[in-house]
Amino acid sequence: MSQKKRGILIVFSGFSGSGKGTVMKELLLCYPDRYALSISATTRKPRALEEDGREYFFKTKEQFEEMIAKNELIEYALYVENYYGTPKEYVEKQLEAGKDVILEIEIQGALKVKQRFPDTLLLFVTPQNADILKERLIGRGTESEEVVYQRLSQASEEALRVEEYDYLIINDTIEDCVKEVHSIIQNEHRRVSRNQEFINRMKEELKRFSKGE
Repeated sequence: MSQKKRGILIVFSGFSGSGKGTVMKELLLCYPDRYALSISATTRKPRALEEDGREYFFKTKEQFEEMIAKNELIEYALYVENYYGTPKEYVEKQLEAGKDVILEIEIQGALKVKQRFPDTLLLFVTPQNADILKERLIGRGTESEEVVYQRLSQASEEALRVEEYDYLIINDTIEDCVKEVHSIIQNEHRRVSRNQEFINRMKEELKRFSKGE
């Protein structure tokens, strides 16, 4: 009986306001048995309707720094004056169970994960243009005008590092975006470098034919 194949670690990033969180929620609704969304820890305050342990693990600065000290995070970063990080234990458990684990994190954290785990698949989501991004940020109504412009300024810096990702996803409609993300991930499972065990087994099995068996 074949052993369950280990899942792929996927990082999904995007400009604030690009709709990446909505895309991820829809992906998990459509394919609940294939994906697990890693829940990040953060020191930012919860937004309306957010719950601790669902959208994020909400931590104080002191609690977060204790997690750093205990090496309990895959990565962490400071973003617009708040810490964000990925708890290690949950991610490893899901990968071993054969699920593809998605980390929804910003660029600093994404590139740290790629450094530590080179097989990580990096996906970056963006709207079609900067004006749509601004409209979406204002339309959320969750931040002051000052914070909106902070996020747009941050996006300008983030754009300089998009080339370091594996795939670019244009979020025009949620439905199309979800289908595209799912297709990219499933194709990634067929990449030769991820199937070395299978290839080695086939080589061994085929040897008997070259010996005339």
